[in-house]
Amino acid sequence: MRFDVIVIGAGHAGVEAAYAAARLGCSVGLCTMSRDTVAHMPCNPAVGGTAKGHLVREIDALGGLMGRAIDATGIQFKLLNRSRGPAVWSPRAQADKRLYAAWVRAALDREPNVTWHVGKAGRILVEHERVTGLAMEEGEAYRCGALVVTTGTFLNGLMHVGPEQRPAGRHGEPPSRELAESIKSCGFRAGRLKTGTPPRLHKDSIDFERAVAAGLFTEECGDASPIPFSFSTTRALCNQVRCWLLHTNDRVRDLVCANIGRSPLYNGRIQGIGPRYCPSLEDKIMRFPDRERHQIYLEPEGLDVDEIYVNGFSMSLPRDAQEQIVRALPGLEHASMMRPGYAVEYDFVQPTELRSSLETRRVDGLFFAGQINGTSGYEEAAAQGIVAGVNAARKTRGEPAMTLGRDQAYIGILVDDLVTRGCLEPYRMFTSRAEHRLLLRIDNADLRLTPVGRRMGLVDDARWERFEARRGRHARNMHALDATQVRSDRGQRLPVRTLLRQPDVRLERLLERGCVELDLEPATRALDVASLENDVKYAGYVKQEAAHAERLTRDERRRIPDGFPFARVPGLSREIVQRLSEVQPETLGQASRIPGMTPAAVAVLGVFLGRSLSP
Repeated sequence: MRFDVIVIGAGHAGVEAAYAAARLGCSVGLCTMSRDTVAHMPCNPAVGGTAKGHLVREIDALGGLMGRAIDATGIQFKLLNRSRGPAVWSPRAQADKRLYAAWVRAALDREPNVTWHVGKAGRILVEHERVTGLAMEEGEAYRCGALVVTTGTFLNGLMHVGPEQRPAGRHGEPPSRELAESIKSCGFRAGRLKTGTPPRLHKDSIDFERAVAAGLFTEECGDASPIPFSFSTTRALCNQVRCWLLHTNDRVRDLVCANIGRSPLYNGRIQGIGPRYCPSLEDKIMRFPDRERHQIYLEPEGLDVDEIYVNGFSMSLPRDAQEQIVRALPGLEHASMMRPGYAVEYDFVQPTELRSSLETRRVDGLFFAGQINGTSGYEEAAAQGIVAGVNAARKTRGEPAMTLGRDQAYIGILVDDLVTRGCLEPYRMFTSRAEHRLLLRIDNADLRLTPVGRRMGLVDDARWERFEARRGRHARNMHALDATQVRSDRGQRLPVRTLLRQPDVRLERLLERGCVELDLEPATRALDVASLENDVKYAGYVKQEAAHAERLTRDERRRIPDGFPFARVPGLSREIVQRLSEVQPETLGQASRIPGMTPAAVAVLGVFLGRSLSP
């Protein structure tokens, strides 16, 4: 059997890759070890968060699945960072993880171009440095024009719970060893990373009401008027659960310290590098000994499930120690642990082995997306998945790759950071990574990226009509703000646009007072108002940032030919030549962002780009 595109893995990267390639008209073979774990959430049952919410909005704007999936199955919604500027506002939602997985599985089932194959991927078939197919461990072989690998934590996965070790990609699932060896045989530079997850507690063993009444827990509720992730969601979202905040205490710290020699993180059993920005409980206690307490959140994993996720409590201590530590938390004295937390080590490939399309440099037609590229998080994986899926499809048709600039999208920043700088630890997206973040707000993701999704073929006619209607309303409303004058507190008549530039003036308040009339759709009112106010209030800054981005884009347009002989450029140090040769930047702009690259080296390289240099 032959497919245009084969996707290995049906996690958050794999489902976006398969969906995107199928929507572009390709026949897609989706290989997974079990349909029961499609779009599974083995760690936090949530989508979004700071900067991660931006990624989900952008995936949705391009025509992907994640935003619609969480809107349909979310059980609590919040907009984070409201007290700060709009550039860093980020949506986050608790998910019913079973419903989420079922929604995504059903969406893929409706795609006639997707064919499921339940089995274990074995060897990547390569001829003359070009991918030709995939051999399963069971013996079957499938041919393809492009192959997308999204293996998550399964490549040589090894789980740790105290002294217990067992080969596994995650709880209850075997690792991928034959595939890992096949990838290594291609010569990719690889490494070893580590992630982890906290214990799960039985909800019936926790007296939430008593703990709240005693001041041990603080209830965390969703927003009164939740803002959707998807630009196509028109129904009102509903908060159905509460979460609870509590803190560690001295007893927790003492128990961790007493058992630290039993932790595989500290006794040398774990060699992989863990995420700095999401440390385990052991790391929190040992690295921050003066910190009196640490935040912990209790989060339901769904509406009809018994499991409570203990956010911020990841650990790999022995089971008995974990039970003691859990019960040392205030309000959890009688908590029942359904399963312990664990750490998992896994192989990854240095993403500097990839082009900005996420195609590998060593094997033509082979794409990597997700944790195999050294990232952490469902959102980072899904963002890579849609890029890899689109570009795998375009590869089979001989079309140029879709690439997004750092001034276009957080997805562009994510991919550029990976392929230019590589990973020394699991990569996580932050708003601080975006040098143009005022341009890349959550409220304008569709205005930035839906035209791109339309050009690629991901955005259907109905979605495009809704987008054009919103874009038209936005233009008309901006004109109305220019044409309308309002009397200020001092009695002056000022254009609404001028008045809105004052920090304490809000457009919503002017609308409530009847000072201005705008064309607003009830379903997208909050989004439309936010976009209008932000475009007016920060117009000067946005203009400056856009001009700066345009200047930088000039270097992004200066292409560096494949196989460019960096060693033949006079004036470049041996170290610079080595880094350039390893990363093989595609543009002068990308070259300038390679760690260790100096302005002088960029200038020298720029001079010689237009010349003919023989190797």
